[in-house]
Amino acid sequence: MSARWSRSAAVLLLAGAVALSAAGCGIRGTSVPVDAGAGPSRASCRAPEPERAAEGMSRGSVRIYLLCSSRVLSVSRTTRLGDEKTSPEPVRVAQALLEQLRLPPTAAEAAAGFSTAVEDWVEISGPAKDDPDSALRLSRPPEEIQSLALAQIVCTLADTTVAGDGGKVVLGGPDSQRDPLKAYQCTEEMRRNPVIAVNSGVLVS
Repeated sequence: MSARWSRSAAVLLLAGAVALSAAGCGIRGTSVPVDAGAGPSRASCRAPEPERAAEGMSRGSVRIYLLCSSRVLSVSRTTRLGDEKTSPEPVRVAQALLEQLRLPPTAAEAAAGFSTAVEDWVEISGPAKDDPDSALRLSRPPEEIQSLALAQIVCTLADTTVAGDGGKVVLGGPDSQRDPLKAYQCTEEMRRNPVIAVNSGVLVS
């Protein structure tokens, strides 16, 4: 056996031992440096301050509910006001708030982890014939709307003139003959677990 062969065999054995040692420690060898990237970040879910209105522009603040970390949380937004001498009718209030829910989060909201599940096709209108005055009709039955979006809608409307007694929001689908009205409440449980919204409605007699 030559000295050259012995040296080659020793090198191979050493390399094999190093590979087995790395495998035993759960380390996978690599020929290039690996950049694992930044560690995972956690959404702050801290509502940003509403943007200031431009000088001379009549604007006011409204509160809507957005999604963050599997919950619905309130944020304030600055919107253009109507005629301050007249109170907007409840349906117009509901439509204006729904429009806010359909908008993408602002840069500050997105940075804090907020998002919305309310899609552009969701629309709202006033009560049908024989409906109570506080009723609102959605473009689809509430149970056909994503539960997260429904929770956003219910909680946003609950603290406004749109809601009836006890903060109940009465919603139904577009067909008054086939889509019965149901009353929804923005409970603490719904805010923590919005997936329950779709099954939380109580039939309105």
